[in-house]
Order: sequence, then structure tokens, then C-alpha cells
Amino acid sequence: MKNSRHILLKARRQIIGDRIGNNPSMFRGEGYDFIELREYVSGDDTRHIDWNITAKMQRPFVKVFREERELSVVTVAMLSGGLHFGHEQFKIDTLAEAVALIGYSALSNGDLFTHINFSENLRDEVRASKKRFAVAQSIETILGSDLLHYKADYNAMAATLYRRLKRRSLIVVLGDFFEIPDLRLLAKKHEVVAIVVRDRFEEKPLPMGFSALIDPESGAVLEGDFNARSVRKYHERVREHDAALFERFRRDGIRASKLYTDTSASVTLRRLFEGRI
Repeated sequence: MKNSRHILLKARRQIIGDRIGNNPSMFRGEGYDFIELREYVSGDDTRHIDWNITAKMQRPFVKVFREERELSVVTVAMLSGGLHFGHEQFKIDTLAEAVALIGYSALSNGDLFTHINFSENLRDEVRASKKRFAVAQSIETILGSDLLHYKADYNAMAATLYRRLKRRSLIVVLGDFFEIPDLRLLAKKHEVVAIVVRDRFEEKPLPMGFSALIDPESGAVLEGDFNARSVRKYHERVREHDAALFERFRRDGIRASKLYTDTSASVTLRRLFEGRI
């Protein structure tokens, strides 16, 4: 695996580069307080147009808000044996890079950052902080965790965080999501975002002929003829699972995106968060 120093340095460079380029932060604060209405001027965010007043006055008016600055950002790494896999790089490395980017972006915005490692129960917690050390510690705990023979229990995670997190937070859950979790209750109390970390080869593998595969979570050995037909059938099952997964996210009010091991974590995250208000 890549070492934590490499991942941290890469993430810091990307966040600093974004700031130099005058790009907005991934996060925009916990909310906005309405202050007043004023006439629209070129450059205003069209999403803030008050269409009722605009219709009455026959010229565009926008709502002016005051941002509530400090946001509580919590990243949750769902650690399981399945993350010890990757064609371009291991999924655990991609997950760690995403956590580093989220952490540094939160700190650069003056927000609190917390990190949690979870499998079937809580494994590690880096408490809320505004120091860079919290991000470095989070990455070290992720990359230093045993993965093989561990299973991720998303429902147990949701129940645990619902009890532990008192302050409303932005919770970013990262894992491969090969089960469909029930995050409804957690999403009612907090804003929840899901990042599905995958490798393209595990979604659509190539025919391998007769092979023996080891389940990294249970250690069980599966032998069989993984020909073109069986691979197509497997791919279809994954496609159906993911369709149901993202439909569940939609119903529960959870924004989600896939992050592949061969894509830019920075680009994927910015696309996911840029529409957030």
C-alpha cells in the first residue's frame, strides 16, 4: 500500500492548489440565515432567486444569506476485507486519499474534523479537531488497520453514530457498500453522504477459466469455472445490487457517488459536494 505520507502530501497539494486557484471549498458551512432581499446583479447565484417576489416586481430579486461558518465534518471508514483489493491500486488507498482530501478541505474552511474507523463495531476514533495532525492520525489508523477477515456492518455503524454524535454533522461514509444499509434514522438527524469505493475489475471481471478465489472477509475458498457466461451473470447481479443501493440512498435523502481506484478522488469529491448548500 502507499504510505500515509505520500497520500497526505498529495491531498494537501490538491487542496492548496484549489485555494490558490480561487476555487470554492468543498464545504459551505452548516447552513444559511436569511437576511434580506435585493435586486439581482450579474454574478449572483441564480439558485437564490426568489421567484414569487420576482414575478410580483417584474424584475429579478435574490435572497441574501449569512453563512453559519463552523461545520462538523465526520468521515467514517467502513473497514472490511473487501478493501484489500485493487487492479490499479488497493481500494483502501483510494479510501484513505478521499478521507485526507475531506479532512484538509474541512480544516482549510475552519471546520471541525472527526474520523471514525468501523467494521462490525467501532475500531478507532480521532476526536474533533481543527489541527492537521488529526488528518494525519486518521490516515495512519486507516492504513494501519487489519482488513482481512473483517466485515463491515453498516447498520451497526448507523446505530452507534446516532447515539454518539450529539451535534448535527456532515457524515461522509466511505466503503464498498456490497450490502444495502438502512441509514434513514441517521440521515434524519445528520446530513449523510455515501462514497462507494470500488475497483472496476470487481464490478466487471474478465473471464478467468477454472480458478480458486478467496473471500477476504470470511477466508472461504470458492472454486469454479469463471467463464464468460458466469462473469456476465455476476456483473448483472452487481448492476442490480447497485441500482437498488442508489435507489435506497435516494429515498433516504442521502447523496452518493462512486469513487473508482483508477479515477481522481479530488475530482469525484468536488463534483459530489459542489452543489451542496
